[in-house]
Amino acid sequence: MKRRILPVAATFAATATLLLAACGAGDDGSKANDEIAGADAGKGTASASPSESEVTIKRPDMTLPGDVEEKFEGWETGDTTKDVILADAGKAQTAVTYSVTKGDSESPALRFYQSGTALTGSQDWVKEIVDAGLTYSGSVRYYAADISVFDKKSAGVSYCADESKAYNKNRKTEKVDKTPASNDSYVLYSTRLEKKSNGVWQTTKLESERGNKACIQ
Repeated sequence: MKRRILPVAATFAATATLLLAACGAGDDGSKANDEIAGADAGKGTASASPSESEVTIKRPDMTLPGDVEEKFEGWETGDTTKDVILADAGKAQTAVTYSVTKGDSESPALRFYQSGTALTGSQDWVKEIVDAGLTYSGSVRYYAADISVFDKKSAGVSYCADESKAYNKNRKTEKVDKTPASNDSYVLYSTRLEKKSNGVWQTTKLESERGNKACIQ
């Protein structure tokens, strides 16, 4: 992406740079519950809200700076289980954004919402951004979420991201680089999540495809 001056730290998609999320490589598997959800660009308008079961879990604070915004459109299906999974999938993205703004690649929020190759990829990516003296400014919209529940402890979620209004920001000078948007401003994410003993659905694998036609608007 033109906004990013660094290559993404990922083993499977070296050319797919990410703005407000990290790209982690996953092991290839043939079993159904090892699958990652494909894209199904269903439309939605409402932002997801935490369910009663979510609120009982002690979660890390991820308050973003005033100039950073994330919008999750249509992340509610009406199915309690699916909505909890979607909410945690969204929080896994927010954890990366939060870690960048805090300048901490070892942020507890990352470890709370991610594990496996998704976590290592995110940590590497956050470190590269921070080491470059950058942070974020602007707004990212997540939409067209599609979920597949494989069993009681695993699921796949795919979704699109609109980064056309998100930019790099110099951490010291606070100068914002407002590079014009392009097709590469739209990203398709495919993730695998696993339910942990504390009830949180952690993102364990994450793939991305920048400029995917299913996401371009």
